[in-house]
Amino acid sequence: MVAARITVNGKSTPISPAAPQTTVLDFLRDRGLTGTKEGCAEGECGACSVLVARPGVDKPTDWVAVNACLVPVASLDGQEIVTSEGLATAGAPGTPPALHPVQEEMAVRGGSQCGYCTPGFVCSMAAEYYRPDRCAHAAPDTDGTADGTDAEHGPNGFDLHALSGNLCRCTGYRPIRDAAFAVGAPAEDDPLARRREQSPPEPVATEYARGDAVFLRPGTLAEATRLLRERPDAVVVAGSTDWGVEVNIRARRADCVVAVDRLPELRGLRIESDHIEIGAAQTLTEIERRLDGDVPLLAELFPQFASRLIRNSATLGGNLGTGSPIGDSPPVLLALEASLVLADADGERVVPLADYFTGYRQSVRRPGELIRAVRVPLPLAPVTAFHKIAKRRFDDISSVAVAFALDIEGGVVRKARVGLGGVAATPIRALATEAALEGRPWVTETVETAARVLRGEGTPMDDHRASSLYRSAMLGQSLLKLYARNTEAVPS
Repeated sequence: MVAARITVNGKSTPISPAAPQTTVLDFLRDRGLTGTKEGCAEGECGACSVLVARPGVDKPTDWVAVNACLVPVASLDGQEIVTSEGLATAGAPGTPPALHPVQEEMAVRGGSQCGYCTPGFVCSMAAEYYRPDRCAHAAPDTDGTADGTDAEHGPNGFDLHALSGNLCRCTGYRPIRDAAFAVGAPAEDDPLARRREQSPPEPVATEYARGDAVFLRPGTLAEATRLLRERPDAVVVAGSTDWGVEVNIRARRADCVVAVDRLPELRGLRIESDHIEIGAAQTLTEIERRLDGDVPLLAELFPQFASRLIRNSATLGGNLGTGSPIGDSPPVLLALEASLVLADADGERVVPLADYFTGYRQSVRRPGELIRAVRVPLPLAPVTAFHKIAKRRFDDISSVAVAFALDIEGGVVRKARVGLGGVAATPIRALATEAALEGRPWVTETVETAARVLRGEGTPMDDHRASSLYRSAMLGQSLLKLYARNTEAVPS
């Protein structure tokens, strides 16, 4: 087995002697790269952002920003990263490096005060700077607007949602926004832009052990399932956006961690005549870009799921595998009538998601079994919506999540599927509400009656995010909101 190594700012660096649970953040800081900061240690502030070379959608390689505080450094064995220190271009001998265009704009437009958050912002901005399909829009008209631009998208094509996972306490966001909207296109001789034309590093099989702990990356699904049969105690990770929090905040440790994020069998995306199959280890960003709006309900989900930094690592398999009752993807997938492909050493089986959850963070998944793919049946319902009720518009945990998928024909609800999160020990289907809608006219009386039924679904509880009464009220309001937005759009 080749010794585990990671390429940092162009230099191959051994991972040893770091412990298997050591994060990329701690690994970098131990080696003097202190631009990578720890703020929250749970992926909410973005001070730890770094760039990782990943398989691209439009080019062979994409530079993707991730939370270094969540990612085990062993999971990047054989991979390539760039930190804020690595963005600057080396100058002539005896002269300081030249600032990267993103760094330059942040400096001249006042985008940094205390500077603590700045390196994380710079790395997230750099990922958007190098996004291959980012392009400038038309020049502003006399009224100050431009085609394709709004408060969150600049005339240079910069999407401010790229910074949704980065927080700043002292600068205020206007100068940071100004810097983001001022960057141009990468120069032809930009080394990181040229790097996109080459393939990313291939995943390598990893066996990294220190003391009693071991981090394993099998090369194939068969190896992974065989390993999980031998080690049923193993913790399975993909993006580590959940496990990383457990390690940092709750000091959780595992004797064996198995990474499945680069298994080719878990990274496909196929559109068949009767279903779409999404690999469980595709990141949410990859799914969003590859589907490109083909599943409107998922397209509504993605911008509201945590932040871009988290979506660059998080996977559907991980979100479903944790079994959390407040995960954002289960309500959407329940409304879409999705099924899960579960695999173990003996083969595969397909389980409807509606039958998957059995209790709080419990499921029908057996020891040694993992989620290989999510299947969404076709055709899709024409009327869909995802409503996430939370204290913040973005980058927050939902108090209530509601997903609708309705088939309305001739002014009558022919089929209704409603997925709920945050109102029971598991994500659930609102079966009584579906029955109150199906076969009835899509009119105010039907919707108001069904909204009263929806308020009684589940067993919502009081906690620090919301009261049970509020959660119930929001259930009913979500259906009324759907109706208000789809009354005229639905043919009678």
